[in-house]
Amino acid sequence: MAETINMPKLGFDMAEGLLVRWVKQVGETINKGDVLAEIETDKATVEVESSASGVVLSHIVEQGSVVPVNAPIAVVGAAGEKVEAPAKVESGKSEVKADEKPAASPSGTVQTAPTPASVSQTVSSADNGPVKASPLAKKIAREKNINLASIQGTGPNGRISRKDVEAALNSGQLTVGSGQQRPQPSTTNYQPSVEDKTIPTTKLRQAIGRRLVESKQTIPHFYVTHEYKMEAVMDMRKQINAYLPDNEKVSVNDFIIKAAALTLRQFPNLNATLKGNEIIQFGHVNVSVAVTVPGGLMTVVVKDADVKSLRQISAEIKAMAGRARDGKVKPEDVDGSTFSTSNLGMYDVEEFIAIVNPPEAAILAIGSAKETPVVVNGEIKIGSRMKATISVDHRVSDGAEAAQFMQKLAEFLENPVRMLV
Repeated sequence: MAETINMPKLGFDMAEGLLVRWVKQVGETINKGDVLAEIETDKATVEVESSASGVVLSHIVEQGSVVPVNAPIAVVGAAGEKVEAPAKVESGKSEVKADEKPAASPSGTVQTAPTPASVSQTVSSADNGPVKASPLAKKIAREKNINLASIQGTGPNGRISRKDVEAALNSGQLTVGSGQQRPQPSTTNYQPSVEDKTIPTTKLRQAIGRRLVESKQTIPHFYVTHEYKMEAVMDMRKQINAYLPDNEKVSVNDFIIKAAALTLRQFPNLNATLKGNEIIQFGHVNVSVAVTVPGGLMTVVVKDADVKSLRQISAEIKAMAGRARDGKVKPEDVDGSTFSTSNLGMYDVEEFIAIVNPPEAAILAIGSAKETPVVVNGEIKIGSRMKATISVDHRVSDGAEAAQFMQKLAEFLENPVRMLV
């Protein structure tokens, strides 16, 4: 029996997606789990997998169309099966005028979340006018210093894809450095001023901006900071990593994710959301991790982090972060978070505060774990300390509860063996 494949929903507030490319054409055989199409959202470029096996009987929408979530996009069934395809959905094209407002208020989950900018953008070309290219194509072009105007796009409306850029490089049509050269600093002819540069914001950056403005305007934030003794975590991490191959070593952040998840079990009010006049406490502890991607950031989600081992958490974060940076996240990578974390420790940041990611009630901002002089039993010694700050929706919780959460988190971080039993 034929089955209709719908536009997936990534995040609670995703309203539509751009169907970039059909991977499987009408008449081709497809198995359940095979990639049917590629779509772009405010978070990421995502591969849509088929939920059925058989033959692709119909494409309901065209490449380059903007499709509402849950709207039908294709029909899969038995070869030769006669079906009445659902009516074609009303869809817009991917081109968006500069003065138009974006349609949906995307998730910063930030999942979202999730990646290079998620909509076709233009690159100015003096010879040929605007050049339409995917985020990954532009990323490669920047890295290889390639002029996109010299490449013929094969996507909708001549849009240049990653494959077009790679094909041009492999064919010898282009060489690295064939693009416009970036100005280099000069010690002899230093120019004290340059012309203003206008850079259009990516759809991802627009999404982040809308989400955070909404959060700060509608959520009464408060913040609690705590300093943690990290010697035990550092020692245990060293011992664990001595037994693991390089590609499986755990990070300090993995310990923090696990500790936060276990602590949330005891503070369900911080693993919650506000809906009208009701607080919904989530039954699962799904911790999202902010990942830096070209053009902004997104969050990937470790589902049921409270019941997973450090090694599982580490492996999942590595895999999802890699897909996010490559623009190939899966829907489950960025959806379903109940509590967020943001770690800037790798940038030598002592402490900072983060903005709550709606519809969640709290987010944990993590600074660097560094050696510092500390007083122990009246003596000055070298210790390892880390500061973290929790931002909380005051409509859901209060300062005392947040402070108690931070104290309980210390029990896991300062006695990490508790995470292993």
